[in-house]
Amino acid sequence: MGTLHPGHGRAAGPETAAARTRLVRMIALGGGLTDPRWRAAFDEVPRDVFVPSFYEPMAGGYELVAADDPDPRRRGRWLRGVYRDGPLATRIGEDGALVSSSSQPSLMALMLDALDVEDGCRVLEIGTGSGYNAALLSHRLGDRAVTTIDLEEEITSVARERLAAAGYRPAVVTGDGALGCPRRAPFDRIIATCSLGSVPVAWPRQCAAGAKILAPMATGLIALRVARDGGRAEGRFLATPVFFVPLRTTDASAGGDAAGPGVTGRGVPRHALADDRFRFLLSLAAGSLPPREAYELWRRERRPTRERYGVTVEGDRQWAWLDSPDGPYVWQTGGAPNGA
Repeated sequence: MGTLHPGHGRAAGPETAAARTRLVRMIALGGGLTDPRWRAAFDEVPRDVFVPSFYEPMAGGYELVAADDPDPRRRGRWLRGVYRDGPLATRIGEDGALVSSSSQPSLMALMLDALDVEDGCRVLEIGTGSGYNAALLSHRLGDRAVTTIDLEEEITSVARERLAAAGYRPAVVTGDGALGCPRRAPFDRIIATCSLGSVPVAWPRQCAAGAKILAPMATGLIALRVARDGGRAEGRFLATPVFFVPLRTTDASAGGDAAGPGVTGRGVPRHALADDRFRFLLSLAAGSLPPREAYELWRRERRPTRERYGVTVEGDRQWAWLDSPDGPYVWQTGGAPNGA
């Protein structure tokens, strides 16, 4: 069991406690939080501490919704938003682009369950964001087992303060998540809360034998198992579609936007472009398969779902595949396709 945290900063009022209870019940009714230890974490970790304000989209930009708004109606709007089962934009760049967010709680629950942690697991989280997910991990595993990393001090310093206010003190590191965190390695689990164009090669190398890596990639969730020597990782996508803020990195060869530049549907029938299954393949094969070739593969293979695809990472090479890493449909990540 994780470390007990008797203090959670400010005491939650009855409205806040009731809102949190409703959210947890809603996630459970949807089939999530079947592990009582994760349910306890969601029951006890206060999301409101980590999201004292968020941005809601509006015509022409965003509107700030905050806990300290003098208008009680707007404060009520903030509380409903924090404990709604939806993602929250927590930081917007000067160009209006989303920089950081708090993920949808039911999706967080699904990912934490899929991470398949055990007592004693050492976890690296890529993308600290608000700090809420790191708090959930700390509740389950204990502070010393959790490392979370984000690129900017402005993000990590605030998250560190909020984690402490809620009673959690994992290792919060400012750095490039694409490079992992070698000084805290090896890890038994790595979980990313930002989307990838490819799996950073540093991650498997910082894993213990049999470790698991779970990361958003090409609008899906890839679950990789790391081989004993740490040089190879392989696995399939989960069924769930996901959309995350892209990994921000200083390393041009690592991570990147899941969709890649210049991805279009030129030459593809409209019905395919409207199908989430095809859009996933189009994103996964960006830079490797022209859209028309991707469509022909997808049609020939009877519109495969996400679970039929996988990724293999071996040293500095990695490739995506359909059905089997040794099958007819294999393409280097970001490279030329084979067999299609």
